[in-house]
Order: sequence, then C-alpha cells, then structure tokens
Amino acid sequence: MLHAEIEIPGPAGPLRGTLLSPAPSDVPVVLIVPGSGPTDRDGNTPFGVQAATYRLLAEGLFDRGIASVRIDKRGMYGSASAIPDADDVTLDDYAKDIRSWVTAIRKRIDATCVWVLGHSEGGLVALSAAQQSAELCGLVLVSTAGRPLGQVLRQQLRSNPANAPVLGDAMSILEALEAGQTVDAGGIDPALMPLFRPGVQRFLMSELNVEPTAFLANVSKPVLIVQGTRDVQVDPQDALLLRDANPRAELMLVANANHVLKTVNTEAIDDNLAAYSNPNLPLAEGLVAGISAFVQR
Repeated sequence: MLHAEIEIPGPAGPLRGTLLSPAPSDVPVVLIVPGSGPTDRDGNTPFGVQAATYRLLAEGLFDRGIASVRIDKRGMYGSASAIPDADDVTLDDYAKDIRSWVTAIRKRIDATCVWVLGHSEGGLVALSAAQQSAELCGLVLVSTAGRPLGQVLRQQLRSNPANAPVLGDAMSILEALEAGQTVDAGGIDPALMPLFRPGVQRFLMSELNVEPTAFLANVSKPVLIVQGTRDVQVDPQDALLLRDANPRAELMLVANANHVLKTVNTEAIDDNLAAYSNPNLPLAEGLVAGISAFVQR
C-alpha cells in the first residue's frame, strides 16, 4: 500500500496531491481533478462543502484495486506556492497542470497511461487536457456540464428566486465577459461580487464560451459520463448532451445522487444541500463500483 504526499514542479513552486495506491506499480491509476473555486483535494471548500467526495472516491477505488492521485489546484492549499495569485489562471493553465500530473504519475506508478476523472468544472479541465495528451487511458466526466458555462450560470441564477433583484445586472455582466470585456468592481452589485469579482474575470472569460461537446467529440479514448439524478447544479440533460457528442461514450446515471455524489431521497432542496456538509454520508450506491468496472475493463 502507498499513501503519500506527491508533488510535481509548478510554474513558481510545487503542485501537490495525495497518492493512494494498493501497490507500488502495475495498477490502474485515476487522477481526480477538482471542481470550481477553492475546492481542495478531498472535495471540500471553506464555504460549507465538507462532503469529502474525492477522499471517499479515492478510498473506494483503493478498495477495488485502483490507485488514485487527488490534487490541489495551482495557488491553493498544498499547491499555494505554485503561483502568487490563485485567481490568475485560465482553463488552459489548469489543463497544462493536468497533463504534467499525468506524465509524472505514469513514471511514479510505472503505468502505461492514466485515467483522468474530472468533477463538475474539473470535467471541463479534463476535456481540455485530453485535447493534447496521448498519455490518457480515458476520461471519467462526473457532474460535468454539457453546455458552455455562460448558459449554465444563467440557468443557475434564474432558478434561485432570491436572485431576482440582481438578475438583470448578472445577465449584463455575463454578456460583457462573453464578449471579452472586463467589468469594473463599481459596476458589480455586492451580492454578485463572489461570482464576478474582477480577480476571477480572466478565468471566467477563458471558459465561458467553451463548448464541452466540441471537446468531447475530439476524444478518441474511452469516456464514461457519470451523472446524479438529483444534481441541482448540473442538469441531468447535460449528461445526455455529452453522450450525444461522442457516440462511443458510456453513460451512467446514478439514482438519487446529488452534485457531490451523495444520496438524497427527497426533492427538498434543503435535504439536498445538507448532504454537501456531511462527510459521514457514503457516496451514492453503485457509483464507485460503476467507475471501477469501467476503468478495469
């Protein structure tokens, strides 16, 4: 068994993650790419998400003979020294880091290739990385949008009645960013600042217009699309869009799983969100088994 901190060179300092492997070599290995914002290698954030989704996923894969590396993004947590400003990134930067991780992991585990599993925004990063990497075994896209981020954000903003007073401002800001125009802080309602603050606008502009389906259509390696049926952040219809973009891709719908892959047995939004902060809830039934079967097949 290997359970160790692992690091690779980053732009200005090391990128770090956790390696968990049932054997030193000759095992399949999955690189787990985290979702948006300050999400750490375990799948937690300072803003109430404590589901430990990536840690539980790594442990579940380990139990089935599969190694994993789960990582901190450049500028954050263990990778804090990789760049001076964690906000000063683009989608291409994250994709470049994933390709570097894949190369390094192959050498560490002595693997012929690495599976890349991206969760939420991490799925888009994985798709971007796959455009230029022959070292991938394939992709596992989990809770990944099948539409450009601009469309997804509009739907999310409109679906919350509390956003009504600022909805017009939000739509205007999105239109500006999609056109490649930054928006001064003075033109952003304080309620929208966490989403659109000037520091993150460069990153938003790098991915707002990206078509995930176009990326996926170019992937010739095996692809598994995993989607929970009670995900309130990414619509299950997105999974169908992704599958239609690549007829070779496999689709796994996980009954009653929410965005952080925990089981929710009611339609109540409060029950759904409560699972985001409960690391003691196991991952949804069948999730790890389905991913493991795909990787090992």
